Amino acid sequence: MPRIAPAIALSLLLAASPAFADGEDISKVNGSITAESGQQYGELSTVNGSIRLQAGSRAGDADTVNGSIRGDDDVEAGSLGTVNGSIRMGSRARIGGNVETVNGSIFVDRGGTVDGNVKTVNGAIGLVATAVAGNVETVSGDVTVGIGSRVGGDLKISKPSSTWLPFSIGSSRRAPRVIIGPDAVVEGQLVFEREVALYVHESARIGAVTGATAVPYSGPRAPAD
Repeated sequence: MPRIAPAIALSLLLAASPAFADGEDISKVNGSITAESGQQYGELSTVNGSIRLQAGSRAGDADTVNGSIRGDDDVEAGSLGTVNGSIRMGSRARIGGNVETVNGSIFVDRGGTVDGNVKTVNGAIGLVATAVAGNVETVSGDVTVGIGSRVGGDLKISKPSSTWLPFSIGSSRRAPRVIIGPDAVVEGQLVFEREVALYVHESARIGAVTGATAVPYSGPRAPAD
């Protein structure tokens, strides 16, 4: 990634193609945004503040620079993106685009669907019974494609380089831990450009693996490192 300002990085992260944008847009510089339960909104955008999607709310793209994005159960939104913050969705979330952060983790709970990619630089990715149409990518984070999840594209962990330094707050030198859980599927390739610990459940199905050796397991939990 080139050396670019956070605001520019955010604009590159988000494609302007919201799934649900019939309601009113909300835009702030300083302050959090709450999409109220059962209501419909257009695009939600803030610079310094978090975004909360209450249960059953609908919105277009939701993005912030310094803040987290939280969704309760049964939310619908376009792309979700932040630079410094985590993204966490409840059960049955419908995300019509990408889910991306630079410094922060991503978690999508049971019954979720993501029509785009799931990406972070410094942070873990966790999916539970969730379908991702695109790729799952990180640089310095653990990845769990949990029970019953499906990734339609590739799973990739990129090699850290000096060009990541502007965004490498809190990054770890520990080898990322990658778990492909029971009945999970990765239809594309698994590409690792750095050392990882890869555990694949015996009931999981994956594509070709490059850069790591899969360790099979059969219990409900992957072995400890």
